[in-house]
Parts: sequence; structure tokens; C-alpha cells
Amino acid sequence: MPTMLLVTHGTDGDVLPFVRLGGELRAGGHEVTLITHAHYGPHAARAGLGFVPIDTATEFERTLADTHDLLDGLGWREFYERNGLYRQMELEFTAMAARYRAGETVLVGRHTSALSVLFAAEALGAPAAWVAVAPIQIMAERAALHAYRTLLDDGIGGVRRRLGLRPIEDWDAWFSSADLHIGLWPAWFDRAGTQSPGKVRLTGFPLPDENAEEALPPEAEEALSGPVAPVLVTGGTGRMLHRRFYDAAVEGARKAGRPVMLVVRHRDLVPDPLPPDMTWFPRLPFRAVMPRVAAVVHHGGIGTLSRALRAGVPQIILAHGVDRPDNAARLHRHHLAAWLPAPRWTPEEVAALVTSATGGDPLAAVPAGDAPGQDEGTQDGVRRAAELIAPLAVAPPDFPDEPGPAVQAARRQLERMSAAQRRAVAERLRGRLSGQEA
Repeated sequence: MPTMLLVTHGTDGDVLPFVRLGGELRAGGHEVTLITHAHYGPHAARAGLGFVPIDTATEFERTLADTHDLLDGLGWREFYERNGLYRQMELEFTAMAARYRAGETVLVGRHTSALSVLFAAEALGAPAAWVAVAPIQIMAERAALHAYRTLLDDGIGGVRRRLGLRPIEDWDAWFSSADLHIGLWPAWFDRAGTQSPGKVRLTGFPLPDENAEEALPPEAEEALSGPVAPVLVTGGTGRMLHRRFYDAAVEGARKAGRPVMLVVRHRDLVPDPLPPDMTWFPRLPFRAVMPRVAAVVHHGGIGTLSRALRAGVPQIILAHGVDRPDNAARLHRHHLAAWLPAPRWTPEEVAALVTSATGGDPLAAVPAGDAPGQDEGTQDGVRRAAELIAPLAVAPPDFPDEPGPAVQAARRQLERMSAAQRRAVAERLRGRLSGQEA
């Protein structure tokens, strides 16, 4: 049975598409293991996937709390060291190496961050796919590459030495060495901004990974059934947010005369005490909630905006940092959302946009001739991605008898290691994977 090993990092918008991807690959007859944060173990179990945690739940929350300064591009070296991210690379590599079966294994990683997938592909000669969840991951390749080979080169070089890999000589070629590059967004979204290079296969937005049986809490049902439809406010599941996001979003919705449903995992980001016309929930099944709200005020995360698009609900995006301004601008060019950059985050401006969106102003009216294609708007991008990845597990009839020079070099490198060296590396890393240093 072909084996699919999936590696990803981040929050819901980065991880849940990989859970769904694993489910689709499993349905196609593949054995699938997801390697990611401990927080997502229950999601993997529900999808029937094997699971390897790269951290503990406490470590995951601590790393999330440490992400804020990264919005300004500061402190990457210290962030990696503080949060043990080099150790995570080694654990991911070990987990893949332990499950690798020659000729039957495909490695799949989150674009840009899953360096361990490229390490393992290089060492094992296994096919690899990199999957991007937002266009900015493709657009920022050069910046990420610069950071890896300058700011983080010592740490990455140390990981490679401990794994028995040689230093990277041609970073550009190595960073593009995955056999398949996938973008989880539709072509119309791609055309609305800087377009992806031809090597990227676009599949469409993923359907949400949510438990269809999850019931609405009684308080949420009451809020949604009231005389005035509420505005949903959410900044996603991470903490990498501008400090004024929730103040501006909540006060703007309230000034527009709408009750507010606030959805955020972290209690310290919630107003205390809650205003009388506001309810707070750590999480809600957005599949059931979004079609019933008057509008969504959110941060511009790719998962949130694609859910809102499917629900047909007006979006007001307060976008700051990472992929969010680019995502917001792409929707705005299609008249599918209104958005504000951080300097314009005032309750009055947010209230004006909420009032306009909930008063019949057709935010979702797309200019004729420039509308997203119907198929692109409704197809499941994850299912299409699985269809592209699955054939990597089987060499096509015209596959060359001899492997390429990169694989040959990696195999020669492994052959130079003695059996004792290989056993020592494997035992040390297995010990770390189990939480006990060898």
C-alpha cells in the first residue's frame, strides 16, 4: 500500500487542509500519516490518519504566544532557537525515515516551512510535493530563501550535519527541488494579484475541515435566532495579530448597531467584561454559523475568507501582516470584500463598512466578464490536490531507469556512511522523538 507522509505547521488555516488532504488520500487507498502539532491529534484521529506530534500542547501554545513580533519580520533566529524548531526538523525527518518504504512513499509538506520534507526527499530519493495554502507563500519564496541561508543557516546546517547530510551548495535549486508544487486556491484568485509561476498547479480553495455533527451551543443558536442578525468577528486561531484588531472589529460592529458573535480561542483577547450585546465562543462550527450572520469581520486568513465565500456572506477584512493584505486585496479587486489596512482601523470606518455591507450594498457583485468561474468557486481544491499527488507513488511507464543526479548524489552520500554511523543517527533521533535524549 503506498504511504503518504504529510508535514505541516501553523494554525487551522495551515493544518486543517492537510487533514482533509490526508483523508482524501486515505480514501484513495493510501496509508497516511500526519506529522504536525499535538493540538491537531484529534483532527487526525477523526480522519483516520496516523499521527506524529512534533511538540506538546503546551509547547504549541507557547510558540503561538511568541509569534507577534514576527509580524514585523523581526527575531526569526531567536524565535527558532527559543521554540526548538531545529529539533522539530529532526523529529519530522526521523518520523518520515522510520515510515519510508522504497518505491511506495510520497512526502508532502507545507510550502516554505516543511524543510524536513526536502531533507528526506534528498536523503531517501523519495518523490516530494510542496503544498501552499495562500499565494503569499509562493510570492515570498525569495525572502524565505534569503532568511534560511543567512539568518538561519547555522541552525539548518547543524540539523543537516546531525542527519548525515552535506551542506547545501545551490540553495535556489534545492529550495525548488520538490517534484510537484500545488496552490490551494482557484485561478481567478491567482489572477487578482501577483500570479504564481507556471510550475504551481492551482486546485481551488479547500472545503472546510469541520465535524459535520458538531452542534451549535444553545447560546449561539439564541444569538443567531434573534431579531437582528449578528456580525461574526474572528481573528482566526492564531495570535499573530495586530494588537488593535479585536478592539477595532468589535467596536465597529457595535457602532453599526449589530450584536456581535466573537469567536477566538484565547480568552485574554476577549473584552472583559463582555458588552451586553456581545457573545464570546472559543470556537464554533463556521459551516453552520456563517450562512446565518449579517457579515463577517475578520483578519484575512485564507481559511476564514474561503469559508465566507462559500457561505455567500459579506466580508469586512482588517488585514495586517503575512498573507492577509494580499488575500484581502485579491477579494477586493473582485468586489467580494471590503478591507482596511491597519492605519485606518477606527470604529467609525469599520462601522461604515459593516453598515454598507449589511444594508444591501452588493459587496459580492462581481463585474461582468471578470467573475470567478463556477467550477473554480465550487470544486474542492483538496480533492484535486490529492488527485495530483497520488500518481507520485507510482512511477509512470516512461520513468527513466536511472535516477536523476540529485538522487544519485544523495545515495552516494548515504553509502559513505558506515552502518554504525547510520544506527547512531537513527537511535539518537528516535530517542528525541520519544522525548528521551539518547
